[in-house]
Amino acid sequence: MRSPRLAALELRRFGRGRLPRAALVALLLLPLLYGALYLWSFWDPYGRLDRIPVALVNDDKGATADGRRISAGDEITKGLRDSEVFDWREVSAAEARAGVEDGRYYLSLTMPADFSARIASSAGDSPATSALQVRTNDANNYIVGQISRTVFSEVRTAASTKASRSFLDKIFVSFSDIHGATAKAADGADDLTGGIGKAEKGSKALADGLGDAKDGSGKLAKGLKTLDKGADDLEKGSQKVADGTQKLADKVNGVADTLSPFVAKNEKTIGDTAQLVADSAKVINDNLKTLVKVAPTAAEGAHTAADTLAAVHKARCETPVLPDTACADLAKAKDAAADVAKVADDLNTLVADQDGDLKTLRTNLTALQKQAQSLADDAPHLSEDLDDAVTEVNALNTGAAKVAKGAKKLHTGIGSAKTGSVDLDAGVTELETGAQDLNGGIFKLSDGSGKLADGLHDGAGKIPDYDARQRDARTAVMADPVQLASHDLHKAPNYGTGFAPYFIPLSLWVGAMVAYMLITPMNRRALAAGAPAWRVALAGWLPVVAIGVLQTTALMAVLHWAIGLEMTHAAATMGFLFLVTACFAALVQWLNARFGAAGRILVLALLMLQLTSAGGTYPVQTSPGFFNAIHPFLPMSYVVEALRRLITGGGTGPVWHACVVLAAFTLGALALTALSARRRQVWTLDRLHPELSL
Repeated sequence: MRSPRLAALELRRFGRGRLPRAALVALLLLPLLYGALYLWSFWDPYGRLDRIPVALVNDDKGATADGRRISAGDEITKGLRDSEVFDWREVSAAEARAGVEDGRYYLSLTMPADFSARIASSAGDSPATSALQVRTNDANNYIVGQISRTVFSEVRTAASTKASRSFLDKIFVSFSDIHGATAKAADGADDLTGGIGKAEKGSKALADGLGDAKDGSGKLAKGLKTLDKGADDLEKGSQKVADGTQKLADKVNGVADTLSPFVAKNEKTIGDTAQLVADSAKVINDNLKTLVKVAPTAAEGAHTAADTLAAVHKARCETPVLPDTACADLAKAKDAAADVAKVADDLNTLVADQDGDLKTLRTNLTALQKQAQSLADDAPHLSEDLDDAVTEVNALNTGAAKVAKGAKKLHTGIGSAKTGSVDLDAGVTELETGAQDLNGGIFKLSDGSGKLADGLHDGAGKIPDYDARQRDARTAVMADPVQLASHDLHKAPNYGTGFAPYFIPLSLWVGAMVAYMLITPMNRRALAAGAPAWRVALAGWLPVVAIGVLQTTALMAVLHWAIGLEMTHAAATMGFLFLVTACFAALVQWLNARFGAAGRILVLALLMLQLTSAGGTYPVQTSPGFFNAIHPFLPMSYVVEALRRLITGGGTGPVWHACVVLAAFTLGALALTALSARRRQVWTLDRLHPELSL
C-alpha cells in the first residue's frame, strides 16, 4: 500500500467517533491557541501605557530670571499630561512614596521645590543643575521600570534643552549687545581718526607757523639788537650834540657881540656839526617808525602761537580720548609760548606807553633834522646872519637837549625790548621744536587711531548680531545639537508583530509535538506488512504534515484577520510556514520513532534549546556562549530570521538560506526515521517489554 493511502487511513481513524473528532479539532486549534493567545496578550503593550497608574509630584515653587517668571514644573506637568504616556496622577510626596511601596502606583516622578530656580540659574552667575526624582519598585513590575527610564530620559532631555536654550539665548543677546557697542566704538574711532587728522593738520600748520614766527622773532631780535646799538650810539651822540649845542649856545649868547669873527672862522665846523645832527635825527626817526610797527605784530604773533598751543594742549591732554605721549612737551611749549607772549606784550606796552613821548621825540627829531639841515645849509653864510644864527643856535640847543633826553629814554626801552626779543626768539624756537614733536606724535596717533578704527570695524563684523528669529534657531540647535535621525528600514508596527517570528514557529513545533502524541510516528500496518522503510517513514510523516498545514492556515488567518498581523510577503510567508511544518513534523517524528517514549521528552528538550538560542527576543549575541554555540545547528534559528524578513520586509537572502537548511533537516530526519523503521521491523525483547511507556 502506498504512503499517501496509508496516511489517509491514519487520519480516517479520527472520524470514527466523537472523542477522536474532538481530539482532531483540539489538535488543529492547539497551535492557534498557543500562538495567537500569546501574541494577542502583548500585541501592543506600549500603546496602552496610558493605563499604568503613575504618581506625579509637582513641588516646584517657580523662579524669576531676567524679569521673566519660570514655572518649569508646571510646564513639564502639562507636557506629561498631554503626552498620555502613563496614567499620571498628581499627588503629594508622601502619597507617592506610600503608593509606590504598596503597589498602587508603579512608579513616581517628583519635581523638587527648587526645580525652576536651578534651571533659571543657568542664565546667572552661579549655574546649578536640577534633578527630576524618579522612584521605582521592581517588586511591582520590572518591565515598567525599564520603560520609565526611557520615558523619563526624554523628559530630562526636554527640560535640559529648555534650560540650555534660556542660557544660550542670553549669550546671543549679549553677542548682539557687544556687536552694537563695538560698532559704536568703531564709529567713535572713525570720528576720533577724523578729529586727530584735523589736529594733525593743525599741528603741522602750527609747526609751520611757528617756524615762520621763529624766523620773524629771530629777525626781530636781530633788528632790536641793531636798534639797541643804534639807540646807544644815538644816546651818546645826542648827548654829545646836546652838550656841544649847550656850549655853543652859551658861547653864542655870551659873545654874541663879538661872535661874528668866531662864526666867520667856524662856519665850516658849524655846518658839519649841523649836518651830522640832521643825519642822526633822520636815522633815529626811521628806527622809531620800525619799532612802532614791529612791536604790535610781534605781540599778536606771540599770542596766536600761545593760544594755539594752549588749545591743542587742552584738547589732547586735559580731556584725552587716547593717551598722548606728547603731553609733556606740549605743556612746556604752552608755558614757553605764554612767557613769550608776555614779553611781547611788555614790549608792545612799552611802545604804547611811550607813544606820546615817541611822537614828541619824532616831532622833535623832525624839527631838529630840519633845523640842523637848515643850519648846515646856512653855515657858509652864517656870519652874515649872526642874529638869526644866535636864535637858531638857541633853538638848536633846546632841541638837542630834548633829543638827548628822549634818546636816553628810548635806549632804555629798546634795551628791555632787546632782552625780551631774545627770550621771545628762544621761546619761539622751543615752541617750534615742541610743535614739530607734537606734529610727529599726532601723526602717529592718527595712524594708530586709524588702525584702531579698522580693527574695531573688523571686530564688529566678526561679532554675531542675531535678531529674535535667528537667536531662536541657533539656541534650538546649540541646546540640542545632536538629533537622533532614526530611520527604520522595515519597521514593525507594534510589539506583537516584532515577536510573531518567534511565537509562530513555537506554536507549530508544539502542534507537531502534540500531533505525534495522537498519531504514531510509524504506521503499524505498514510495519506489519513489511513495507519498505522509506514508505513507512512517509506514511507516519504525511498525516502530521497535513494537520500542520491546517494548523498553519488557521493560525495565520486568526493572526491576520482577527489580531491584525500584517505581512510584507503574505503568500511567501504561508509557503515558508508549510515548509517549516514539514520540517518540524519530520524532526518530531524521528525523535519519537527512534527513542520511543523518551523521544517525547527529547522533543520538549529540543524545543527549550531552540527557544533559548533562536534569538527570538534578545539578540543571540547577548546570550551566554553555550547558546551562541548551538544557535547555528538548530532549525528554529533560521525560521525566526526568515520570518522576520517575510513579515516586516527586507532582503530575502536569509529566507532562501532557511529553505535550504529546513529542506536538509527534513530530508535528514526522514532518512533517519526510515532507518529507525527498518530497525523496528525486527522484533526484540526491548520492543516487547519497553523500559519506559508514556
